[in-house]
Amino acid sequence: MQGYYSKILRTEHSLGISVSISISISVSGVGGERVAKPSFGRGNGRRRRVTRRAGISMEVGGLDSEGRKFNNAGEMWTEQVGDPNKKTDWYRQGVGYWEGVKASVDGVLGGYGHVDKADIVGSEVFLNTLLSERFTNAAAGSSNQHHLVALDCGSGIGRVTKNLLIRFFNEVDLLEPVSHFLETARESLAPEKLMASDMHKATNFFCVPLQEFTPDAGRYDVIWVQWCIGHLTDDDFVSFFKRAKVGLKPGGIFVLKENIARSGFVLDNVDRSITRSDSYFKDLFRQCGLHLYKSKDQKGFPEELFAVKMYALTTDLPKRVHNTRSKGHRNRPGIIK
Repeated sequence: MQGYYSKILRTEHSLGISVSISISISVSGVGGERVAKPSFGRGNGRRRRVTRRAGISMEVGGLDSEGRKFNNAGEMWTEQVGDPNKKTDWYRQGVGYWEGVKASVDGVLGGYGHVDKADIVGSEVFLNTLLSERFTNAAAGSSNQHHLVALDCGSGIGRVTKNLLIRFFNEVDLLEPVSHFLETARESLAPEKLMASDMHKATNFFCVPLQEFTPDAGRYDVIWVQWCIGHLTDDDFVSFFKRAKVGLKPGGIFVLKENIARSGFVLDNVDRSITRSDSYFKDLFRQCGLHLYKSKDQKGFPEELFAVKMYALTTDLPKRVHNTRSKGHRNRPGIIK
Protein backbone atom coordinates (compact mmCIF):
# COMPACT_ATOMS: atom_id res chain seq x y z
CA MET A 1 0.00 0.00 0.00
CA GLN A 2 2.91 2.29 -0.65
CA GLY A 3 1.57 5.71 -0.49
CA TYR A 4 0.47 8.67 1.51
CA TYR A 5 -2.19 10.28 -0.59
CA SER A 6 -3.65 13.72 -0.45
CA LYS A 7 -7.39 13.54 0.03
CA ILE A 8 -8.42 16.83 1.57
CA LEU A 9 -6.84 20.26 1.58
CA ARG A 10 -8.19 22.81 4.00
CA THR A 11 -7.25 25.41 6.56
CA GLU A 12 -7.58 24.78 10.28
CA HIS A 13 -7.22 27.43 12.97
CA SER A 14 -5.63 26.37 16.24
CA LEU A 15 -4.57 28.72 19.00
CA GLY A 16 -5.09 31.60 16.59
CA ILE A 17 -2.48 30.15 14.20
CA SER A 18 -3.51 29.44 10.64
CA VAL A 19 -2.37 25.97 9.68
CA SER A 20 -2.69 24.70 6.14
CA ILE A 21 -3.57 21.01 6.17
CA SER A 22 -3.69 18.40 3.46
CA ILE A 23 -4.73 14.87 4.15
CA SER A 24 -3.04 12.07 2.31
CA ILE A 25 -3.27 8.41 2.87
CA SER A 26 -0.58 6.06 3.94
CA VAL A 27 -0.26 2.35 4.05
CA SER A 28 2.01 0.75 6.52
CA GLY A 29 0.99 -1.40 9.36
CA VAL A 30 -0.79 -2.95 6.56
CA GLY A 31 1.54 -3.00 3.78
CA GLY A 32 1.42 -1.01 0.68
CA GLU A 33 2.94 2.03 -0.79
CA ARG A 34 2.26 5.50 0.48
CA VAL A 35 3.21 8.71 -1.21
CA ALA A 36 4.18 11.97 0.37
CA LYS A 37 1.02 13.46 1.68
CA PRO A 38 0.37 17.11 1.31
CA SER A 39 1.09 18.47 4.67
CA PHE A 40 -1.27 16.11 6.30
CA GLY A 41 -1.01 13.30 3.91
CA ARG A 42 0.68 9.77 3.14
CA GLY A 43 3.52 5.48 0.92
CA ASN A 44 5.24 3.26 -1.56
CA GLY A 45 2.75 5.21 -3.16
CA ARG A 46 1.05 7.02 -0.31
CA ARG A 47 2.19 9.98 1.72
CA ARG A 48 1.35 12.86 3.96
CA ARG A 49 2.74 16.02 5.40
CA VAL A 50 2.21 19.30 7.25
CA THR A 51 2.77 22.38 5.16
CA ARG A 52 5.79 24.49 5.89
CA ARG A 53 3.46 27.28 7.01
CA ALA A 54 2.44 25.31 10.08
CA GLY A 55 4.52 27.04 12.70
CA ILE A 56 3.47 24.84 15.60
CA SER A 57 6.18 23.05 17.55
CA MET A 58 5.49 19.34 17.98
CA GLU A 59 8.77 18.19 19.51
CA VAL A 60 6.94 16.68 22.46
CA GLY A 61 3.37 16.50 21.28
CA GLY A 62 1.61 16.30 17.96
CA LEU A 63 -1.55 16.98 15.99
CA ASP A 64 -4.18 15.00 14.17
CA SER A 65 -5.59 15.81 10.76
CA GLU A 66 -8.37 17.85 12.36
CA GLY A 67 -5.87 20.13 14.11
CA ARG A 68 -6.41 18.55 17.54
CA LYS A 69 -3.37 18.62 19.81
CA PHE A 70 -1.86 15.76 21.83
CA ASN A 71 0.58 16.37 24.66
CA ASN A 72 2.71 13.38 23.68
CA ALA A 73 2.69 10.22 21.57
CA GLY A 74 1.77 8.04 24.55
CA GLU A 75 -1.44 9.98 25.05
CA MET A 76 -2.33 9.60 21.38
CA TRP A 77 -1.58 5.87 21.22
CA THR A 78 -3.55 5.16 24.41
CA GLU A 79 -6.56 6.86 22.90
CA GLN A 80 -6.21 5.22 19.48
CA VAL A 81 -5.17 1.63 20.32
CA GLY A 82 -5.38 1.43 24.10
CA ASP A 83 -7.37 -1.81 24.10
CA PRO A 84 -7.39 -4.86 21.78
CA ASN A 85 -10.61 -3.86 20.03
CA LYS A 86 -9.32 -0.39 19.22
CA LYS A 87 -6.07 -1.83 17.89
CA THR A 88 -7.96 -4.28 15.68
CA ASP A 89 -10.05 -1.40 14.35
CA TRP A 90 -6.92 0.70 13.69
CA TYR A 91 -5.48 -1.89 11.32
CA ARG A 92 -8.82 -2.92 9.81
CA GLN A 93 -9.65 0.68 8.92
CA GLY A 94 -6.18 1.28 7.49
CA VAL A 95 -6.45 -1.65 5.10
CA GLY A 96 -10.07 -0.79 4.43
CA TYR A 97 -9.09 2.63 3.17
CA TRP A 98 -6.73 1.17 0.59
CA GLU A 99 -9.17 -1.49 -0.47
CA GLY A 100 -11.23 1.36 -1.92
CA VAL A 101 -8.32 2.81 -3.91
CA LYS A 102 -7.75 2.05 -7.60
CA ALA A 103 -4.76 -0.22 -8.30
CA SER A 104 -2.83 2.29 -10.40
CA VAL A 105 0.23 4.50 -9.97
CA ASP A 106 -1.95 7.56 -9.52
CA GLY A 107 -4.14 5.64 -7.09
CA VAL A 108 -1.40 4.40 -4.77
CA LEU A 109 0.30 7.77 -4.95
CA GLY A 110 -2.89 9.51 -3.91
CA GLY A 111 -3.31 11.52 -7.07
CA TYR A 112 0.39 12.41 -7.16
CA GLY A 113 1.41 9.94 -9.84
CA HIS A 114 3.66 12.61 -11.35
CA VAL A 115 6.13 12.23 -8.44
CA ASP A 116 6.83 8.62 -9.43
CA LYS A 117 9.88 9.44 -11.56
CA ALA A 118 11.50 11.74 -9.00
CA ASP A 119 10.88 9.14 -6.30
CA ILE A 120 12.53 6.35 -8.29
CA VAL A 121 15.50 8.53 -9.29
CA GLY A 122 16.11 9.56 -5.68
CA SER A 123 15.85 5.97 -4.47
CA GLU A 124 18.17 4.70 -7.21
CA VAL A 125 20.93 7.15 -6.29
CA PHE A 126 20.66 6.11 -2.64
CA LEU A 127 20.54 2.40 -3.45
CA ASN A 128 23.53 2.61 -5.79
CA THR A 129 25.59 4.13 -3.01
CA LEU A 130 24.59 1.39 -0.59
CA LEU A 131 25.31 -1.40 -3.05
CA SER A 132 28.75 -0.04 -3.91
CA GLU A 133 29.67 0.31 -0.23
CA ARG A 134 28.00 -2.74 1.30
CA PHE A 135 28.08 -5.28 -1.56
CA THR A 136 31.37 -4.79 -3.37
CA ASN A 137 30.70 -7.55 -5.90
CA ALA A 138 27.21 -6.36 -6.77
CA ALA A 139 28.25 -4.02 -9.57
CA ALA A 140 27.27 -4.97 -13.09
CA GLY A 141 30.08 -6.71 -14.90
CA SER A 142 31.69 -8.11 -11.78
CA SER A 143 33.11 -11.58 -12.36
CA ASN A 144 31.97 -12.64 -8.89
CA GLN A 145 28.53 -11.13 -8.60
CA HIS A 146 26.43 -12.00 -5.58
CA HIS A 147 22.93 -13.39 -5.98
CA LEU A 148 21.04 -10.49 -4.41
CA VAL A 149 17.57 -10.79 -2.90
CA ALA A 150 15.30 -7.96 -1.70
CA LEU A 151 11.99 -7.72 0.12
CA ASP A 152 9.62 -4.88 -0.89
CA CYS A 153 7.46 -4.10 2.15
CA GLY A 154 4.17 -2.36 1.50
CA SER A 155 4.75 -3.06 -2.17
CA GLY A 156 1.34 -1.89 -3.35
CA ILE A 157 1.03 -2.54 -7.09
CA GLY A 158 4.75 -3.34 -7.39
CA ARG A 159 5.74 0.16 -8.52
CA VAL A 160 9.08 0.24 -6.67
CA THR A 161 9.90 -3.38 -7.49
CA LYS A 162 9.22 -2.94 -11.20
CA ASN A 163 10.92 0.42 -11.66
CA LEU A 164 13.84 -0.04 -9.30
CA LEU A 165 14.46 -3.16 -7.23
CA ILE A 166 14.15 -5.79 -9.94
CA ARG A 167 16.90 -4.06 -11.94
CA PHE A 168 19.39 -4.50 -9.09
CA PHE A 169 18.30 -7.72 -7.40
CA ASN A 170 18.09 -11.23 -8.78
CA GLU A 171 14.97 -11.92 -6.75
CA VAL A 172 12.42 -9.62 -5.16
CA ASP A 173 9.67 -10.74 -2.79
CA LEU A 174 6.63 -8.48 -2.37
CA LEU A 175 4.73 -7.98 0.90
CA GLU A 176 1.32 -6.28 0.66
CA PRO A 177 -1.93 -6.75 2.65
CA VAL A 178 -4.33 -5.31 0.05
CA SER A 179 -5.18 -8.20 -2.25
CA HIS A 180 -6.18 -6.28 -5.40
CA PHE A 181 -2.92 -4.31 -5.23
CA LEU A 182 -0.91 -7.50 -4.93
CA GLU A 183 -2.73 -9.18 -7.82
CA THR A 184 -1.98 -6.16 -10.00
CA ALA A 185 1.67 -6.44 -8.99
CA ARG A 186 1.71 -10.14 -9.83
CA GLU A 187 0.32 -9.44 -13.30
CA SER A 188 2.66 -6.53 -14.09
CA LEU A 189 5.71 -8.44 -12.86
CA ALA A 190 5.02 -11.58 -14.89
CA PRO A 191 8.21 -12.62 -16.74
CA GLU A 192 6.71 -11.96 -20.17
CA LYS A 193 5.96 -8.33 -19.20
CA LEU A 194 9.37 -7.47 -17.76
CA MET A 195 12.26 -5.84 -19.56
CA ALA A 196 14.65 -7.45 -17.08
CA SER A 197 16.72 -10.52 -17.94
CA ASP A 198 15.89 -14.03 -16.80
CA MET A 199 18.33 -13.47 -13.95
CA HIS A 200 15.96 -10.96 -12.33
CA LYS A 201 12.46 -11.89 -11.19
CA ALA A 202 9.68 -11.32 -8.68
CA THR A 203 9.56 -14.56 -6.73
CA ASN A 204 7.08 -14.49 -3.83
CA PHE A 205 3.93 -12.45 -3.28
CA PHE A 206 2.90 -12.33 0.39
CA CYS A 207 -0.59 -10.99 1.15
CA VAL A 208 0.21 -10.33 4.81
CA PRO A 209 0.26 -7.17 6.98
CA LEU A 210 3.62 -5.91 8.21
CA GLN A 211 2.69 -6.42 11.85
CA GLU A 212 2.06 -10.13 11.22
CA PHE A 213 4.96 -10.94 8.90
CA THR A 214 8.12 -12.85 9.79
CA PRO A 215 10.66 -13.40 6.97
CA ASP A 216 12.60 -16.58 6.31
CA ALA A 217 15.94 -16.52 8.12
CA GLY A 218 18.89 -15.15 6.16
CA ARG A 219 17.08 -14.63 2.85
CA TYR A 220 17.46 -10.91 2.13
CA ASP A 221 20.33 -8.58 1.32
CA VAL A 222 18.03 -5.56 1.49
CA ILE A 223 14.63 -5.12 3.12
CA TRP A 224 13.01 -2.05 1.54
CA VAL A 225 10.24 -0.39 3.57
CA GLN A 226 8.65 2.59 1.81
CA TRP A 227 5.61 4.69 2.68
CA CYS A 228 3.92 2.06 4.78
CA ILE A 229 5.49 2.03 8.28
CA GLY A 230 3.20 4.89 9.32
CA HIS A 231 0.40 2.38 9.69
CA LEU A 232 2.19 0.56 12.48
CA THR A 233 1.87 1.51 16.11
CA ASP A 234 5.17 2.19 17.89
CA ASP A 235 5.10 -1.22 19.59
CA ASP A 236 4.45 -3.02 16.30
CA PHE A 237 7.09 -0.89 14.55
CA VAL A 238 9.72 -2.16 17.01
CA SER A 239 8.41 -5.74 16.91
CA PHE A 240 8.45 -5.79 13.11
CA PHE A 241 12.07 -4.70 12.79
CA LYS A 242 13.20 -7.06 15.55
CA ARG A 243 11.58 -9.96 13.70
CA ALA A 244 12.76 -8.78 10.30
CA LYS A 245 16.41 -8.70 11.44
CA VAL A 246 16.35 -12.47 11.22
CA GLY A 247 15.55 -12.22 7.53
CA LEU A 248 18.75 -10.33 6.67
CA LYS A 249 21.86 -12.04 5.38
CA PRO A 250 25.14 -11.16 7.11
CA GLY A 251 25.91 -7.58 6.09
CA GLY A 252 22.30 -7.03 4.98
CA ILE A 253 20.58 -3.70 5.40
CA PHE A 254 17.17 -2.09 5.89
CA VAL A 255 16.11 0.89 3.79
CA LEU A 256 13.26 2.93 5.21
CA LYS A 257 11.80 5.71 3.06
CA GLU A 258 9.12 7.79 4.71
CA ASN A 259 7.35 11.10 5.11
CA ILE A 260 8.80 13.27 7.86
CA ALA A 261 6.89 15.61 10.17
CA ARG A 262 8.69 18.83 11.06
CA SER A 263 8.51 17.81 14.72
CA GLY A 264 6.56 15.42 16.91
CA PHE A 265 3.95 13.61 14.83
CA VAL A 266 0.83 14.01 12.72
CA LEU A 267 -2.01 11.52 13.06
CA ASP A 268 -4.15 10.88 9.98
CA ASN A 269 -7.68 10.08 11.15
CA VAL A 270 -8.78 8.95 7.70
CA ASP A 271 -6.33 6.19 6.79
CA ARG A 272 -5.23 5.42 10.35
CA SER A 273 -1.56 6.26 10.04
CA ILE A 274 1.02 8.52 11.64
CA THR A 275 3.74 10.71 10.16
CA ARG A 276 6.71 10.84 12.54
CA SER A 277 9.51 13.39 12.88
CA ASP A 278 13.16 12.54 12.27
CA SER A 279 13.89 12.48 16.01
CA TYR A 280 10.85 10.25 16.61
CA PHE A 281 12.16 7.77 14.03
CA LYS A 282 15.65 7.78 15.51
CA ASP A 283 14.30 6.99 18.95
CA LEU A 284 12.40 4.02 17.50
CA PHE A 285 15.53 2.86 15.65
CA ARG A 286 17.36 2.74 19.00
CA GLN A 287 14.55 0.68 20.50
CA CYS A 288 14.83 -1.73 17.56
CA GLY A 289 18.58 -2.12 18.12
CA LEU A 290 19.29 -0.68 14.67
CA HIS A 291 22.15 1.63 13.71
CA LEU A 292 21.90 4.51 11.25
CA TYR A 293 24.36 3.81 8.43
CA LYS A 294 23.35 6.61 6.07
CA SER A 295 20.44 8.94 5.37
CA LYS A 296 19.40 11.20 2.51
CA ASP A 297 16.61 13.68 1.82
CA GLN A 298 14.39 13.10 -1.20
CA LYS A 299 14.49 15.97 -3.68
CA GLY A 300 12.15 17.17 -6.40
CA PHE A 301 8.74 16.76 -4.75
CA PRO A 302 6.01 19.42 -4.71
CA GLU A 303 6.27 21.90 -1.85
CA GLU A 304 2.84 21.02 -0.45
CA LEU A 305 3.94 17.49 0.41
CA PHE A 306 5.66 16.30 3.55
CA ALA A 307 9.41 16.14 3.45
CA VAL A 308 10.65 12.62 2.65
CA LYS A 309 13.81 11.00 3.97
CA MET A 310 15.64 7.73 3.23
CA TYR A 311 17.38 5.84 6.04
CA ALA A 312 19.81 2.93 5.65
CA LEU A 313 19.87 0.87 8.85
CA THR A 314 22.16 -1.95 9.95
CA THR A 315 21.99 -4.48 12.75
CA ASP A 316 25.69 -4.01 13.48
CA LEU A 317 27.48 -0.80 14.43
CA PRO A 318 28.81 0.73 11.18
CA LYS A 319 32.59 0.66 10.95
CA ARG A 320 34.30 4.00 10.72
CA VAL A 321 35.88 4.47 7.33
CA HIS A 322 39.35 6.01 7.48
CA ASN A 323 40.52 8.25 4.65
CA THR A 324 43.61 6.54 3.22
CA ARG A 325 43.91 8.69 0.09
CA SER A 326 47.05 10.74 -0.20
CA LYS A 327 46.83 14.53 -0.10
CA GLY A 328 47.79 14.66 -3.75
CA HIS A 329 44.68 12.70 -4.72
CA ARG A 330 42.27 14.18 -2.21
CA ASN A 331 40.70 16.69 -4.58
CA ARG A 332 40.69 14.53 -7.67
CA PRO A 333 37.11 13.98 -8.95
CA GLY A 334 35.75 10.46 -8.78
CA ILE A 335 35.19 8.43 -11.91
CA ILE A 336 31.58 8.07 -13.00
CA LYS A 337 30.96 4.47 -13.92
